[in-house]
Amino acid sequence: MIKKGILSAIGAYLLWGIFPMYWKLLKHVPARQLIAHRVIWSVIILTLIILLTNRRKEFVEAIRQPKAIWTSVLTAVLIAINWLVYIWGVNAGFIVETSLGYYINPLVSVLLGVMFLRERLRKYQWLSIGIAALGVIYLTVIYGRLPWISLSLAFSFGVYGYVKKTAPLNALHGLSLETGILFIPASLFLIFSEITGDGAFLHTGYDADLMMIGTGVATVVPLLLFSFAARSIPLSTVGILQYIAPTLQLLVGVLVFKEPFNQTQWIGFGLVWLALGIYTVEGIVQSRAANGVKAVPAIEG
Repeated sequence: MIKKGILSAIGAYLLWGIFPMYWKLLKHVPARQLIAHRVIWSVIILTLIILLTNRRKEFVEAIRQPKAIWTSVLTAVLIAINWLVYIWGVNAGFIVETSLGYYINPLVSVLLGVMFLRERLRKYQWLSIGIAALGVIYLTVIYGRLPWISLSLAFSFGVYGYVKKTAPLNALHGLSLETGILFIPASLFLIFSEITGDGAFLHTGYDADLMMIGTGVATVVPLLLFSFAARSIPLSTVGILQYIAPTLQLLVGVLVFKEPFNQTQWIGFGLVWLALGIYTVEGIVQSRAANGVKAVPAIEG
């Protein structure tokens, strides 16, 4: 089970890491239309999964909870913002900056835990957050602007994770309800785009049409792989493997799409990497010292 869990986690992070190349192939499609297609095709795939696995009754019972509805409305808005900023950033030539967002994200999640869940941090955890903040400040000065793409991704996904932590639905049901909530707005937007003559679907070639349909697969498959992994492998392993995705995104941006990555950026990213290294090592040491390596609890949402 552990071996399968590790392979599933690696598979999920590899897919998330190379997806910038997928979105780049659809750069002629406006980001808002890509998000709408991502929602619609995800709903179709998730519906099929629920029906084929005989979980319809279980799903209906789960979403009858009042808390499930309002938390899913909030998470639907957050994930839509995250997807929109990410796809726009990738296709606008900011893959490096999007990767920074997902490097920062774990530390944002820690900070949210302190602010809203009253979690207490150890001194090395505070040190890691301080170093990461220094890195962001440094990059802000160097860029001459706040790295808003990175921070938008980090905080939207961080808050998304925080809300999901208290949500009553599991991963499959949660994503199904979230995308279901977005389904009607997404459909209306695509209809409007078609009426105004801006629609891309069925107008830009069969290859592009198939790739737009494939956005649903690109959304659902890595999530299901990750959900299986999170139930099967230790927290320390998840903590280390999660950096595969932003590292691959960074490499794709620099090596494949030739985005600039100069010495000053090395310093800013280096501070964030140092912060993540301190946080990860400290967490592993504390976990082993206290109770050994523990399995990750099942993800709620």
